[in-house]
Amino acid sequence: MNYPFQLINNMYCASVRSSLLDMTINNPIFIFSLITVIWFIPGIIVRRLNELKKIKKNKKNQDDAIKKLYPKP
Repeated sequence: MNYPFQLINNMYCASVRSSLLDMTINNPIFIFSLITVIWFIPGIIVRRLNELKKIKKNKKNQDDAIKKLYPKP
């Protein structure tokens, strides 16, 4: 009893899925934005991590310089 309904439902879902896939893959604006995101996001993350590392290194160097100026007896 349910088999014809499930078959129609599965065919409809497959049709919708294939048409959505065709619309996204064949859309140059979507592909351009996808490639842009994949290209730039890792660079932004790495740059921020390097900036944080540089700030920590500068702070450590500054603390070391201050300790040299004012040694504890």
